[in-house]
Amino acid sequence: MAISQQSELLFGLTEALKKAQETNQNVLFSEVKKIDVINPLSFYQAGRERYAGERFFWQDPAKETAIIGLGKAEKLQGAANAARFKDIESRWSDLLSNAVKIGTADAPATGPLLFGGFSFDYQKSSSMLWDQFGDHLLYIPAFMLSICEGEAYLTANLICSPEDSADHFIDLINEREKYIYESLGRGSLSGNELLSQTEIQPEEWKKTVAEAVEELKETDLDKIVLAREMRLVFQDAIFSEAILERLMAEQTASFIFSLESGSDCFIGATPERLIKKRKGQLYSACLAGTIARGKTEEEDELLGAELLCDQKNLIEHQYVVSMISKAINSVCDRVYIPEKPELMKIRHIQHLYTPVTGECDPAVSVFSVIDKLHPTPALGGLPKEKAVTRIREIELLERGLYAGPIGWADSYGNGEFAVGIRSGLIQGNEASLFAGCGVVEDSSPESEYQETSIKFNPMLSALGGNLHE
Repeated sequence: MAISQQSELLFGLTEALKKAQETNQNVLFSEVKKIDVINPLSFYQAGRERYAGERFFWQDPAKETAIIGLGKAEKLQGAANAARFKDIESRWSDLLSNAVKIGTADAPATGPLLFGGFSFDYQKSSSMLWDQFGDHLLYIPAFMLSICEGEAYLTANLICSPEDSADHFIDLINEREKYIYESLGRGSLSGNELLSQTEIQPEEWKKTVAEAVEELKETDLDKIVLAREMRLVFQDAIFSEAILERLMAEQTASFIFSLESGSDCFIGATPERLIKKRKGQLYSACLAGTIARGKTEEEDELLGAELLCDQKNLIEHQYVVSMISKAINSVCDRVYIPEKPELMKIRHIQHLYTPVTGECDPAVSVFSVIDKLHPTPALGGLPKEKAVTRIREIELLERGLYAGPIGWADSYGNGEFAVGIRSGLIQGNEASLFAGCGVVEDSSPESEYQETSIKFNPMLSALGGNLHE
């Protein structure tokens, strides 16, 4: 490390330690260093030996932002309650209020950053399947690679307590060079033999859909989203970096993410943005209405045209547009929404898609917007509270982080969260996959079953499972 950098580092650490001693509180210290661009997946893989179980990965569909975290400087978890988004916002604000930051300033997604996910439903009773994550789990990483609009940055974060000394922290921060070096020599990962692939209670799920259709006809419930599960068992342990590598190659129009906790990893490729905030700009996406991709270009165009004219899907899509536009309007001075949906075509499926953009006060917190949006009708139903209550009562699985918000928030007011769909939970040599669909009055249980089968394909393809044709 150059002498000037060493001096700045020592000065910053001394300031953080002094502040910790004066306030008798822990102080967050963060150093940012601009580096040459390195492969984000290689950086993630380089941290396996020391930080397996404490890593995360994020890449947006435009490839403008990639964020990879190794280790944890701090972990934020809390009670499952209705105020969970406000609680995290408050705790994050407290950590930032006396943080000490040095190095490259103001680049989005650098410096102190919180990454993690929330469960779909805080009131759903917990199960052993999701016990590593709890209701929500967010990390401030110890080491973080950020690639933003072609520029790369390495952040080191640590918590200084009143009893700490600078020497230990300098050694720890210097460790980051190891991960840059090790990232340069990483290669592709080998495959894994599939032993079994099992749909969980498919006939019971179809029966639940049929019963929900009757309930929709007789009550004020307009829509309910019902999900189901598939489990895969492999010969060897599943490496999350191997799955990420395939998702990045195959699901190029989706958010690619992973969040490790202990021996488990929540991972996926979701096409659905919940909210993005960049200074005073908000971006959301209405994604509802689904049909398969065609086997030929002509068939694909015909299927897309069919989706654009299908009344069931258009009504379902409009539910989402109405709800999201109302939420965004509540925090924005100006909101822009196209009159008609367009098609979003991803590898195995195509959707009706309407982007929503707004101009807001830069002080608006991304967590406060999530609180207004989650869950959208695309993941829960309408009316929201009644639909979520019925999902809790009749759905045959615990969603955990599936269909919940997952993403990041930085110290400059920027952030982005997607909806954790097209996803799975990796546990050793096993994987649980999840897929859901919107049920309305004229839904057919068999058609909804086929739709969820298609939605399993992105993760099945990445894992090496048997795809639904």
